[in-house]
Amino acid sequence: MDSPEHLEKFSHTFPELDPVVLDAARPLPRQPFDKFLVLDLEGKVEILEFPVVLLDAKTLTVVDRFHRFVRPCELKGSRLQAYIAGKYGRWKLERLWEDTAIPFQETLLAFEDWLEQHSLRDPESHLLKNSAFVTCGNWDIKTKIPEQCITSGIPLPSYFCEWINLKDIFLNFYNKRAPGMLSMMRSLDMRVQGSHHLGLDDAHNIARIVQKMESDGAVLSITAKRRGNRVEFLFQNRV
Repeated sequence: MDSPEHLEKFSHTFPELDPVVLDAARPLPRQPFDKFLVLDLEGKVEILEFPVVLLDAKTLTVVDRFHRFVRPCELKGSRLQAYIAGKYGRWKLERLWEDTAIPFQETLLAFEDWLEQHSLRDPESHLLKNSAFVTCGNWDIKTKIPEQCITSGIPLPSYFCEWINLKDIFLNFYNKRAPGMLSMMRSLDMRVQGSHHLGLDDAHNIARIVQKMESDGAVLSITAKRRGNRVEFLFQNRV
């Protein structure tokens, strides 16, 4: 992704998050974590895109981004070409995906290196340190990542043992039920930036919702934990 030869031909401009104007008279609520890892996968059959926005929970600023296009291991040939054309053709990103996509196992290894660069993973337990995943729904970590690990023939990493479903936080904080990112943004009078269903853009828009909710006083706590093969949901009122 950082190859000069590649960047001469292809580029994807990362959208910037809106600066948050904080009220000095109303400090941000104390969060249970120092960092939020805003994750929004793309790909229904197999994962095609793995984007993460690292957000500082205390300052609401973007610390870093991780992004990889992911190459399916079972979907091949004309079926794969049709899958990619249907997903990325509208943005003319098929060639970018083809030139940069790597297998899911390699994506996780690169992601783990990135976590360690930011001291976000405990070297012994391999669990996250002072940080938590934030997703728009349970599907990404509850369902899709375990499915992809099985398809790719690798064990499920232990750092996917818990997460924050922003829909549940939204429901319990605003007392409003929002089925997805767009409905949350409409409720908060926010405009979508970038392209909806392009993973990195969606991750940025979800991070913007986190910024808004935290500045309104919301506390983002864990909503679901995986215990073996069972998932425990921690909120009584949930989407």
